[in-house]
Parts: sequence; C-alpha cells; structure tokens
Amino acid sequence: MLKEKIKNIYEKHYKILLGLTFLMLVLAIGQIAYQYTTTGDFVNKGISLKGGSTITFSYENPQNIFSLENALKAEFPGADIGIRTISSAGTVTSYALDSNIQENKKIDALILALKEKAQLQPEDYSVEIVDSSLGASFFMQTAFALGAAFLLMAIVVFIYFRLAIPSLAVILSAFSDIVTTLAVFNLTGIKLSTAGVAAFLMLVGYSVDTDMLLSARVLKRQEGTIMEKVYGAIKTGMVMTTTTLVAVVVALIFVHNEVVKQIMIILFIGLIVDILNTWIQNVGILRWYVEKKK
Repeated sequence: MLKEKIKNIYEKHYKILLGLTFLMLVLAIGQIAYQYTTTGDFVNKGISLKGGSTITFSYENPQNIFSLENALKAEFPGADIGIRTISSAGTVTSYALDSNIQENKKIDALILALKEKAQLQPEDYSVEIVDSSLGASFFMQTAFALGAAFLLMAIVVFIYFRLAIPSLAVILSAFSDIVTTLAVFNLTGIKLSTAGVAAFLMLVGYSVDTDMLLSARVLKRQEGTIMEKVYGAIKTGMVMTTTTLVAVVVALIFVHNEVVKQIMIILFIGLIVDILNTWIQNVGILRWYVEKKK
C-alpha cells in the first residue's frame, strides 16, 4: 500500500516534487551566499587552499590532544588553529597542527608554545609553510577546470541529443548537485582541502553519468511509455549509485586517513543529492518536455 502511494505521488505530482528540488537549490545558493558574506569565502578552505603552516609532531599523550589544542587557541586568539590526526593502517602515528599563520616570527612563537606544552624535542616535529598565493592559484585553476568541464559537457550533451531543453536539464542537474553538495559540506564545518576539490570534480562525472542514462532511455528508446522508460532507467541507475555508496560507506568506516575521509564525505553527500536531482528534477523536466511536445 505504501509503495503504491509513493508511486502515485511520484507519477501524478511530479511538478510539485520538481518545485521542491528547485527550492533545495535556492536554499543551497542562499547558504553559500551567507557563507561568503560572513567569512569572505563561499567554502571553508583548508591550509592547502588558503595558505598557512602545518607542524607535524609526535605526541605521547593522545588523551590530552584536545586540551593541547584549546591551550594553543587561547594563546593565539587571532589565529585559526586546529589539530588533526595522521594515521597509518588504522593506527595514529602523529599529529598535524594546522594554522593560518605564515609570518616567520609568529610561526616561531607557535612552535615554541607547542614545544613547551607538548614537551617536544627538535627531532619530534617538522614545519611546512604553504604560501597563500599558491593556494589561491590552485583554487583559481580548479575553478577554471570546473567551468571548462561544464562547458565541454554541455557541448557534448547538445551534440548527442540535438535538443536544447533535455541538454540543459542534464547541465542543470549537474550544477544542482555541485551547489547543493557544497552547501551541505559547508554545514559540516569541515575545511576543504585540495583532495576535496578533486572529489567535487569526480562528482561531476557521477552526476552526468546518471543524467545521460535517464535522458538516453527517455528520448532515444521508442518502445514503452515515458514512465516505463523512467522506471527502467531508475533500476539501472540506482544499482550504479547504491554500489558506489556501499564502497563509500565502507571507506568511511574502515579508512582513518583524513584525506580519504574528506573525499568520501563529499562523494556520500553528492550521491544522495544526485538521487534527488536526477530522479526527481531531471525526470520532471523531461516529462514536462515530452508531454508538452506530444
């Protein structure tokens, strides 16, 4: 009975569901705009993107790591400071103190404070400084690559379908995936690293894959009604997405590397969002287009 009710809502009220996906997109854009007006950046950037310093050190008292972090934050109130773990084979091997400090004098002061509080010897730590211009350059190049990917993707999709609205629906769905995923990622408070940027580029591929599957089934196949074609695409597409989600969840549970974990978190959010945008938003636009055309 519940299955029939869901099916009835999905088939008969698709325009309302389509409106809800557009509302989700508007809310996501609003969150990103709020993030930009309050912080000056539309995403929480990590050290590898905005520049700063990383002090990698060994620490004998892991149970006191949060106290150490809070003590350093209190001593350097104007700095953005955080301590993360570095693991190998599921075991914590060392810690990394990330901060937005780049000036030599302030870095020396931070190192001195860390040495005193953690009882470190010179051989127990190493320092890496990332220039802000380097991070900004990488971020701009990535934004350019993302824009180029969307442009080339739009050209290929239009050449394949030769139809403006279905082609734009694919692009809109991919755009909605990226924007909504970015907004949800901002809400987690995690700082985006270069690895996270790569995850967003991967997400474009996943999104377009399911959208192309749907559009090809609905527009290219001759037999069956539009909903029969849609359900056939859903069956294939959900198997693809579920398989990827299982792999992502396994990695989140068993892999303790911070870089891998950030990639998997972004992919997990993006795949859930893609389910909504592909099988509600894109389906709604295609149904509206096909029915109006007939």
